[in-house]
Amino acid sequence: MNRTIALVEDDRNLLDVVRFNLVREGYEVVVARDGEEALSVVREHKPGLVILDIMLPRLDGLEVCRILRKEMSVPIIMLTAKADEVDKVVGLEMGADDYLTKPFSMRELLARVKAMLRRSNIAQEATVMAVDSVADVIDLGQVTIDLERHVVSLRGEEIGLSPKEYDLLVYLAQNRRRAFDRDHLLERVWGYDYGGNTRTVDVHIRWLRQKVEADPARPALIRTVRGVGYKLEV
Repeated sequence: MNRTIALVEDDRNLLDVVRFNLVREGYEVVVARDGEEALSVVREHKPGLVILDIMLPRLDGLEVCRILRKEMSVPIIMLTAKADEVDKVVGLEMGADDYLTKPFSMRELLARVKAMLRRSNIAQEATVMAVDSVADVIDLGQVTIDLERHVVSLRGEEIGLSPKEYDLLVYLAQNRRRAFDRDHLLERVWGYDYGGNTRTVDVHIRWLRQKVEADPARPALIRTVRGVGYKLEV
């Protein structure tokens, strides 16, 4: 498992506190205090996870997230001091896998870091195992998931998904026609064993629909089950 974490935070006191706690948990931590430095640090160290503040000098966290997502599939947890739901949603839509609103408890941050790295490691191990076996492709009609290559295609053309978008689609595809509530998806896809924010699931579902549905406003593949949650209908 890649236990290197890139911590991007311009508040010196918060950076020191978070770094101390991460190191105490056995993680290797590399830090950056502005957006441009963040890009250099992540590109150089290739961490297993990025903790990224939104409000940064020189280049804000949303732009850093957008750039990183184009270059690599590293999991990203965004930190925001803004309570506005719009800011959280924008962060997720830029490619972040999760977010925390300041002030947050260190226990919750560490739990999310552990869950995110665990899920990322499971996905990497599954990919390595697939290389040594017969190629496994999930056929959803116009959408196919190549588990060996970790690639999703729409009508034969590869599409880019964030790590959590990919994990969510694979989980629904492997359990097609079964409806899952948001808490269940948070636990199984994000690895949370506590009550997380289900808005994370809703945003990832909406973003997935934008990429895999012929008409995202009237989804035929990823369906909403009223009073329950979501299911993949194929």
